[in-house]
Amino acid sequence: MSAQASPLPDQGGSARVDSWIWSVRLTRTRSAAAAACRAGHVRVNGERAKPAQPVKPGDEVRLFHEGRERIVIVQRTLTKRVGAPVAAECLIDKSPPPPTRVERAATGLRDRGAGRPTKRERRDTDALRGR
Repeated sequence: MSAQASPLPDQGGSARVDSWIWSVRLTRTRSAAAAACRAGHVRVNGERAKPAQPVKPGDEVRLFHEGRERIVIVQRTLTKRVGAPVAAECLIDKSPPPPTRVERAATGLRDRGAGRPTKRERRDTDALRGR
């Protein structure tokens, strides 16, 4: 019998935050996860995370990616990318639901090169967003 290494390590371990985000399929590549960390789009337990920061079970990871915020709780640490069903077991997703098509279309977009918005345009945009 040969002992094969399981992609799911024991509960007590830790993993790099960029590697874990990539392993549970929140980003497409590990370099994209590391870039998100460097840009300040990743927070672990409320603090900005560097790519090499360790995460352990019970940590809250917040990731702002592709226009939406993902809030997940680490259930199990991973260092290798796994399939979607296994990845779903490694986190608890507490993210708000993604915006509907109508909500996405309602956001005011300015024409490219239109310059800085005027005070009236800013008020209209804020009213549209519900601020």
